[in-house]
Amino acid sequence: MLEISEADILSRLRFDNPWWEQGKEGKITYETTPRRKYFETFYENILDANVRRAIVLMGPRRVGKTVMVYHTIRALLDSGIEATNILYISLETPIYTGLHLERILNYFQKLFDHKRNAKLFIFFDEIQYLRDWEVHLKSLVDSYADYRFIVTGSAAAALRLKSHESGAGRFSDYVLPPLTFAEYLMFIGREAELIKELESNIYGASAINYSALNITTLNEEFINYLNFGGYPEAVFSETIRQNPSQYIKSDIIDKVLLRDLPSLYGINDIQELNRLFTTLAYNSGNEVSLDGLSKSSGVAKNTIKRYLEYLEAAFLIRRVERIDNNAKRFKRAMCFKVYLTNPSMRAALFGQIDANSEAMGSMTETAIFSQWRHSEITELYYARWKSGEVDIVHLDKANQLPSWIVEVKWSDRPYRTIAELDNCVEFVNKHPNISQPILVTSQTISDTNIQYKGVEFNFCPSSLYAYLLGANLLRNIC
Repeated sequence: MLEISEADILSRLRFDNPWWEQGKEGKITYETTPRRKYFETFYENILDANVRRAIVLMGPRRVGKTVMVYHTIRALLDSGIEATNILYISLETPIYTGLHLERILNYFQKLFDHKRNAKLFIFFDEIQYLRDWEVHLKSLVDSYADYRFIVTGSAAAALRLKSHESGAGRFSDYVLPPLTFAEYLMFIGREAELIKELESNIYGASAINYSALNITTLNEEFINYLNFGGYPEAVFSETIRQNPSQYIKSDIIDKVLLRDLPSLYGINDIQELNRLFTTLAYNSGNEVSLDGLSKSSGVAKNTIKRYLEYLEAAFLIRRVERIDNNAKRFKRAMCFKVYLTNPSMRAALFGQIDANSEAMGSMTETAIFSQWRHSEITELYYARWKSGEVDIVHLDKANQLPSWIVEVKWSDRPYRTIAELDNCVEFVNKHPNISQPILVTSQTISDTNIQYKGVEFNFCPSSLYAYLLGANLLRNIC
């Protein structure tokens, strides 16, 4: 096998980094696309020279990691950083296969006579394609204190695992989830015509309250969001929107299930993993059990436990544990809920949904939980007991008691037949520390301070709640 020549590698480096010749006046790929809400915080972390760590940008496929890297390069050039001090490499490119990171860096150093104390910004895209990448990256961080290393990767299972094992003290993990509903509306330019910020604040000092200017149109866009809106490319491409199943299934789901996870974990029976994920996707937002999953997918229970960990680490699913009406967790969690991290995956597998689809209730709940993926809050559960269920229960981290609850509905019926909320009343009566009013989502109804059996309820359309949840979470984090 012939080794690729240095001249060919340097030629590719120049091709991947056109700003070396064009300077900051040149065009950067994706520079005209909107920036994710996460960009400012991500960029600030890159500029923070006090932290001697590589930034590892993780997340599902096609959520905009590479785009955010190009946006960062554009911002660096605009801030006055020399174009020749910025290196971008996609390790998915065949010419770099088998090359160590330091060797690639050496080519860059040699090309512009960069010294060890230079202020350089090095971007390694799709880092998971390099074997033992974490060992090489840690060595670079240790060797070049003044260089800023930023890497991205879609095989989140490997990135999360290996960064914790080998990069302790050297890597800062940064997760980029799919689009929030608020980001989706911003990307399509309809935020201002559909959402109004209110002066009154019923959610506390740390949150902003909003109202829907046109709930019918907002719900239409919410359904679009469920079908394809988690992925930036799908938002902007009419071709992808017309056939999201081919784009999302083949380019996102299948690559993780059929390539990334099998190669990372040595999975031999790929179809077995695929059957399990298909079962989980169909039941997103519903309670499942190990026994039930084993019967429906034909996969052994011990194997299911292992596969669930892999799928969760790869940002495909999120498990939510069950508690009883006493807020006690089960020692053996045989039943739990599974949510797709992006509801668009279900539409890609089983067809798009509309307002009257049977799956709208579970997909609404999936979308609400996907907004929480943008938060550091992890103490979210659902409660189920013999006579009732509550969809979202937050347990206080200190005392493990319920502090607030949310009942998620894609229906206005509970507003008109309020006895359907007896389950919430029963749960609140058992836990007087739960803050009121209790939030119940609806299809179109907004109303506050509804009293029923000594409990106060607020009603908010699910689409509006998804918006205000995503907007406030990103506001507090970013």
